[in-house]
Amino acid sequence: MQLQVMNSPFSQEQAELLNKLLPTLTESQKIWLSGYLAANQTAAASPVVGETQAQAKVETNVEPISKEVTILFGSQTGNAQSLANSTGKTLKDRGFEVTVSSMSEFKPNNLKKVKNLLIIASTHGEGEPPDNAISFHEFLHGRRAPKLEDLRFSVLSLGDSSYEFFCQTGKEFDQKLEELGGTRIFNRVDCDLDFDEPAAEWVEGVLAGLSDAQQSQGSGSVVGETTATPQLAESAYSRTNPFKAEVLDNLNLNGRGSNKETRHLEISLEGSGLTYQPGDSLGIYPENDPVLVDLLLEEMNWDAEEIVTLNKQGDVSPLKEALQLHFEITVLTKPLLEQASKLSANEDLKKLLEDSETLKAYINGRDLLDLVRDFGPWGVSPQEFISILRKMPARLYSIASSLEANPEEVHLTIGAVRYETHGRERNGVCSILCSERLQPGDTLPIYIQNNQNFKLPQNPDTPIIMVGPGTGVAPFRSFMQEREETGAEGKSWMFFGDQHFVTDFLYQTEWQKWIKDGVLTRMDVAFSRDQEEKVYVQHRMQDHSKELFEWLQEGAVVYICGDEKHMAHDVHQTLIDIIEKEGGLSREKAESYLADMQQNKRYQRDVY
Repeated sequence: MQLQVMNSPFSQEQAELLNKLLPTLTESQKIWLSGYLAANQTAAASPVVGETQAQAKVETNVEPISKEVTILFGSQTGNAQSLANSTGKTLKDRGFEVTVSSMSEFKPNNLKKVKNLLIIASTHGEGEPPDNAISFHEFLHGRRAPKLEDLRFSVLSLGDSSYEFFCQTGKEFDQKLEELGGTRIFNRVDCDLDFDEPAAEWVEGVLAGLSDAQQSQGSGSVVGETTATPQLAESAYSRTNPFKAEVLDNLNLNGRGSNKETRHLEISLEGSGLTYQPGDSLGIYPENDPVLVDLLLEEMNWDAEEIVTLNKQGDVSPLKEALQLHFEITVLTKPLLEQASKLSANEDLKKLLEDSETLKAYINGRDLLDLVRDFGPWGVSPQEFISILRKMPARLYSIASSLEANPEEVHLTIGAVRYETHGRERNGVCSILCSERLQPGDTLPIYIQNNQNFKLPQNPDTPIIMVGPGTGVAPFRSFMQEREETGAEGKSWMFFGDQHFVTDFLYQTEWQKWIKDGVLTRMDVAFSRDQEEKVYVQHRMQDHSKELFEWLQEGAVVYICGDEKHMAHDVHQTLIDIIEKEGGLSREKAESYLADMQQNKRYQRDVY
């Protein structure tokens, strides 16, 4: 219905505004609006008396739903942080007042003041909170956590279903906020590696929950479309739209006779518009080994050329290409086996799912070929089978170059993964693609993963201590190139380790040049197999504990990159040992000293 100015009491401008608004309103919004106008008319016409007056008094005492929204993120690699920023932008565009903050930078005592809280958190390692979520997680689960009866909240969890404690951190936040009295704006959503669609649904659900609350109290209803798809990057190329980058060079860094193979990749960013900073990572979408794909096709007796649908958008592909490029076939997860059990008549698979420990043991080290061989016959179409598979996840690698030193290039340091288990040789999907099949001139689908949790100090005079054995050396090569280009004068100390000095000293000539030129102040190395007793980076740190503690007292920032389970854990404990010994502190105070460093971004980790 269009208003006619001639026979209405509205001006031309008012009529145009109303004609724009009215078609966008839902039936419930129209009913509410008519009631609101009628109530205002009644209030203006006569004073409210008796029971109606009492009712009006009660209604004015109802506290309106706040339009202020706080978004807290706990992020290790940057995904949760990117989602938090994009969600914040979406909410701001809908008229909300939004604060986005890392959990480590949020003052826990302010939690009581928050009315609408959104948590976006990844899970790290074996169900642990990411580094920048540890302090907030401890506060919320400690004795000082306040009652939160006035809080409305929702949680988005990021995780990997191939890990036993899938999305554990998000689940713990969600449960604790409920226990403290909070009310959910929208139910928790748990995301696997392919998180775009579920994250968008969560944002849409949160918006609907917030908007419904606004409308139910008649305060500033949010009008318009509520569909929101978080975008992780401003560039034309992103995780969901990777850039096909040309490989310029592919070298083996290890010497002849080494037990290892470490590839140095140089990749062109020309024409992409992609930029990065030291500490960021590069995402690669790899291809599965064609030999493994052929074995799978043979085992299932499928036609490699049969056309299958890849996704909800209706994209199609020949089956072999789909298995090679689009789906994960080298990792088993509990959700996958649960779906597979519905496609198999094999009772043993159903029994396997009944015992979590047996299931965990079976999943470890096996792939899709093992599954189809162990629990056939299947008797399903290729389309039915691939519908239960996860999309091919990207692999993240710490960037080993500075854009300042290498314009329109990005360098990586990738260790080839080969091992044998359950009677078969196994290969890392991306690392073996890079070491065996990738040639200069080939292209790789890539994107930049910004990581604000692993960055050089803003003050170039701040001392830095870097601990990066093996491929953990990568970001520190980036750091050194950047500091050389910018002329940073702060002291720098590198701890590097590997198996043998002769064959495994990665980027040796570059480190020696940086020492000679004064870009690097000092370097200590640990080659574990060059003597009878194994020596690792943490032993070198202990050897120089007095000087290392002096650097900490001077305000040095400590960086660790590499294996989390063993190396990073051992280095963490060594740092506490050194602080306890050299600082003359109790164990508890030494742990608190390191926790404060972490809180103040003076202890940063890029671990995997």
